[in-house]
Amino acid sequence: MQPRNMSMSGVVDLAAVKAAGEAKQKAEQARAEAARQGVQAPAGPLVFDVDEAGFQQEVLQRSTEVPVVIDFWADWCEPCKQLGPLLERLAREYAGRFVLAKVDVEANQLLFQQFGVQSIPAVFAVVGGQLLPLFQGAAPEEQIRQVLDQLVMVAEKQFGIVGAPVEPGEEGAPAPQAAPPGPYDAALNAAAEALDRGDLGGAVQAYKNVLSDDPGHPEAKAGLAQAELLRRVQGMDAQAVRKAAADAPADVQAQIAAADLDLVGGHVEDAFGRLLDTVRRTAGEDRDAARVRLLELFEVIGAEDPRVTAARTALSRALF
Repeated sequence: MQPRNMSMSGVVDLAAVKAAGEAKQKAEQARAEAARQGVQAPAGPLVFDVDEAGFQQEVLQRSTEVPVVIDFWADWCEPCKQLGPLLERLAREYAGRFVLAKVDVEANQLLFQQFGVQSIPAVFAVVGGQLLPLFQGAAPEEQIRQVLDQLVMVAEKQFGIVGAPVEPGEEGAPAPQAAPPGPYDAALNAAAEALDRGDLGGAVQAYKNVLSDDPGHPEAKAGLAQAELLRRVQGMDAQAVRKAAADAPADVQAQIAAADLDLVGGHVEDAFGRLLDTVRRTAGEDRDAARVRLLELFEVIGAEDPRVTAARTALSRALF
């Protein structure tokens, strides 16, 4: 099976935004507590076997410091024999941006069942204690790299978790000291807490406070775009919005509102396609309104996402 693009609905879904904020906060609390107690945990190996007994510490707790990729495999599984060594090589090549936990399903049936694995090989990730299904079955290396690159990006942008670089031959070496708090950490934490409370207006203002000092701050820009999107769709009657868009294809505001709902529902390409079509068939202020909203949605998903890259190219062609 080809690896699926990691679902980005968690970037914009209200419940998932809340979970990401909680995970980020817990990760920061765990790091702060370790620093307070003078505890400096070893980085540990980049590739390791894990069982049911060690899962809490070796996967869930470790996921507050680095994305943990989980490979479910078995001796009798032929595709596993191809995928496993490839994932191990990539874990070493990525040098600490993620770690690889290998689960033998024959010896760990409970984990196999809890994850709802249908067949193997199956690959998941845990970031900040949150589960992200990645892909199932053997797959080409290039596509696996794309999934891993997106995982690393999501871990950093949405959870504030960045794996510590490991030089070749330094597996298991002590982790470097945590970086000192950034100048905007308090404001960004305030934004995450506002999202946690459902206070979208407060989150918007907290992100704007950062951007007033540093207009190019990437986390604040992405956070502001997400919070504003969530605030726009809050209270929308989804059925009425979609009916209005279907009944009036030339109504630019109806298409813009429907695109917001598309993105919140995880239908990223549908949202982009709807606005691109609107840009193509309009002019003047209507075209500019659709173009600006499309650029705002690009910010929500992230510039490195291949869907954004493709849509940017299509937008350029539509405009020029």
